[in-house]
Amino acid sequence: MLAAPRPVAGGGPIGAAIVSGMLTAREVHDLYCEHFEDRRKERQLLSTASFFVTFAAVRAITHAIRAERGPFKNITPGGRHIHHMTFGITGLLTVGYLWLLEIGIDEHRNASRLTSIAYGSGAALTLDEFALWLNLADDYWNKQGRESIDAVVLFGSLLSLSVLGKSFFAELVHRSRAGHG
Repeated sequence: MLAAPRPVAGGGPIGAAIVSGMLTAREVHDLYCEHFEDRRKERQLLSTASFFVTFAAVRAITHAIRAERGPFKNITPGGRHIHHMTFGITGLLTVGYLWLLEIGIDEHRNASRLTSIAYGSGAALTLDEFALWLNLADDYWNKQGRESIDAVVLFGSLLSLSVLGKSFFAELVHRSRAGHG
């Protein structure tokens, strides 16, 4: 049986099902293994999840930096501002190179998971500054910065549509209502 990521109690419908006692962690694990046995399907799910989590986190951090709240600061070695897009591009290049070497696409499940998460995060960091590379201007907070949000929504939608895990979540909800309600 596959070793699936452990679900976190309190996190969305999965966590709610576990907390309320409708499904056990073992039942969720078994459903996960059943629906994401194929590494490609699991990579799609993990890439999509890391894309949206990274996008939300980076937006929260950039708003905190702008408001001068919390420990976050711009990265400016030698006075040059390093945009988070740089880390996204570096991440995407690294994942692409690893996949060329067939690391993360073979039988090693953990490498597959890690490169998928890195891919989603790299894509989010890069597309969050889409307006910068489209307009060659730092317009993150201007009207043109909206182009970044549009790019994230379009790519995020594509990732979401590619996730073939819809049946997993549908069955999870069905089982939690039918057998344990």
